[in-house]
Formats: sequence, structure tokens, C-alpha cells
Amino acid sequence: MATQERLLDIDAITELMRQPEYADKRFYMIDGEIIEMSPVQRVHSRLAMRLGTYLTLFVEEHDLGEVHTELGFYSAHNRRTLLAPDVAFVSHARLSQQPEDGFLSVMPDLAVEIASPNDSLAQLRRKARIYLDNGSLVVWIVLPTEKGVDVCRSANGARLNIEFVGQDSTLSGEDALPGFELEVSRLFPAQK
Repeated sequence: MATQERLLDIDAITELMRQPEYADKRFYMIDGEIIEMSPVQRVHSRLAMRLGTYLTLFVEEHDLGEVHTELGFYSAHNRRTLLAPDVAFVSHARLSQQPEDGFLSVMPDLAVEIASPNDSLAQLRRKARIYLDNGSLVVWIVLPTEKGVDVCRSANGARLNIEFVGQDSTLSGEDALPGFELEVSRLFPAQK
């Protein structure tokens, strides 16, 4: 991952992305530090598509909002942090004041980060804390090597409440997506 020294905000990163040399690049930003994202590998992509499909089917059936992949989210109160979860659910209520195009100035109800080989658990949990501190209701960190999901919720102070949901268990949409349930084994089917 390449980083840039100059601290940026949402307006600066939006302008940067309009320049031709950055048109095909993907970024996220934490505390004004821009981080370029590299392309994902096959397992990561497959998990994002699979989870996004299950979420989209449920969300559309119940007319709850929208499911996105890698859309930029920031808090209106923190214009120096822009995250792009691998998969996200945003309710109609959060979308009501948002533009049709561009980044959203609200965090998703549900944010999903899928661990890549070069991600550390500390980095992923830092992102989970940012999502939760800025309005997300729950964050799922999908752990391919463990074939499970860390479900992250806010806890007292700066801590996270983390519950590992393994392959023999079921993920719940909790307050973000009431009624949504997914057997974790459906994310990690046996390889042929």
C-alpha cells in the first residue's frame, strides 16, 4: 500500500480522483492520510459477491434500502476519514438526505470488511471502531482463513464487543437488518 504525506479531506480526495492519473485508482482515508487500495484476490472477491448477493436479495425483498460494494462513506462530522467497506447495507432512512451519486456522508447501517492476506486484524478492527463511532450499527469482519466472521459492536469506552461466529453458526442482521440470517457455512462452501 502506498501512502501520501499530505493530509487530505473529502473535498481534496474528490478532486484528486477527478485527475486522469488517479481515475482508475481506489483509495480510502483515515485521519487525512490517504491509502491506495490494491486489487483484491479471488477468495476476497468471491466472498464479497456471495455476501452481497444474500444481502441484496433480503434487502430488495423487504424494500429496506441499498447494498453496495466499495462505496465511499464518511461522517459529516469527520471529513478527513473516508472508508470503503467491501460490502455495506444502507437503510432508506440514512439515504433520504444523500445525493444520488458520489460518496455518502453517513456511515452504513452494516459495514463488512473482508480480511485480505495483507490486512492485519488490528487494521480491520480500527476500521470497525471508526464505523461504529460514526453511526454504523454493526460491523462484520469476514476471516477467510478461520472460515468465520468477527461481529463487532460498540462497547463502553473505546473498546469493541467482538463475537466470533464460526462456520457452524448463523450471522444475524441484528438492529441493522432485523430478520436477516445467514448460515456462515454458505459463505464458505466445500471446495470441489
